[in-house]
Amino acid sequence: MHLRFSDQELALLVEMVSLASTIAEWNEKESADQKVAEYEAFASKILEKASHSGLADWIEFDEERQRFRIRPEVEERLFHHECYDEFRNESFWDELAVRLADRDLIRSIGQKAWDALTEEQRRARTGAWEKRYWEEFAKHGVDRVHVISPPGEG
Repeated sequence: MHLRFSDQELALLVEMVSLASTIAEWNEKESADQKVAEYEAFASKILEKASHSGLADWIEFDEERQRFRIRPEVEERLFHHECYDEFRNESFWDELAVRLADRDLIRSIGQKAWDALTEEQRRARTGAWEKRYWEEFAKHGVDRVHVISPPGEG
């Protein structure tokens, strides 16, 4: 198969495969190792070809990891970097709000009753808590989050 890309389309493809590879690298499950390696190898292949097709100033070979990558100083100004940062930021706050709301529900109904609920039932019952945490984090970030250690542990 042969594909023809304009310079702009090639740049977009480079960003897309780099973003996919970067996100895949966060998967630390042993069962994902093979697929993560496939993503990395494919991204490296696309980047190598792109380096010979007009994007040489964007791409370098990473000796340590033995694969091609976008130069860090270039990556910082690309849209996919912004997307990745936004994804990580939103995922963090969402996961924190959900986990704290789940903790509150468990305290309210007990672990056994919580285990019996489906994910949909849990979300339906934690909506008010999640909203409260989102409002708190939107106003104050983690400034007012404190860990209280049990007696004798802190």
